[in-house]
Amino acid sequence: MTDRTRPIMPDPMTDNADLAALVRTIPDYPKPGIRFRDISTLLLDGEGFRATIDRLAGTVEGERFDLIAGLEARGFIIASALSYVLRLGKVMLRKQGKLPGKRVGVDYMLEYGTDRIEMHEDAVAPGQRVLLVDDLIATGGTALAAIELLRGRGAVVDVALFVIDLPDLGGSQRLREAGVEPRHLIAFAGD
Repeated sequence: MTDRTRPIMPDPMTDNADLAALVRTIPDYPKPGIRFRDISTLLLDGEGFRATIDRLAGTVEGERFDLIAGLEARGFIIASALSYVLRLGKVMLRKQGKLPGKRVGVDYMLEYGTDRIEMHEDAVAPGQRVLLVDDLIATGGTALAAIELLRGRGAVVDVALFVIDLPDLGGSQRLREAGVEPRHLIAFAGD
């Protein structure tokens, strides 16, 4: 690996505070009382985004995966960059009706109703180890639906990467209970 492609590992003394400082907080969005953690400001910072991807890649260094699965929509950005760095193909987990081929899907509950994610039915093969990636984990509902969808096609899903964790909302714990190790770079407690 050349110096240009070598992942930049986080300094354990900073705990990714440099990246956390690039995340904008928008109060009362999408509804009153919610503090929305907006990674668009991190994405606008080229060095910050590069450090984010390098550090996420560093969290799985030495592990073998066959594919990366990214969740629509911000998860696509993170997963695509990781796919490039790790030289892995990328599975698109999309909202209902967005994929052109034959697809399989899972319905799941949200705080305000239900939603559905889908993938092409031939996107993964039984036994392939898939790394799940999204920008943020809150309650874990979407990530758990993605895990169910991937495992339903025979994939092995035991690690999920996130830029941000909102630990007070319990999503990471729910993933652990489902046999998936959540890893993140930034945690915002109290959300």
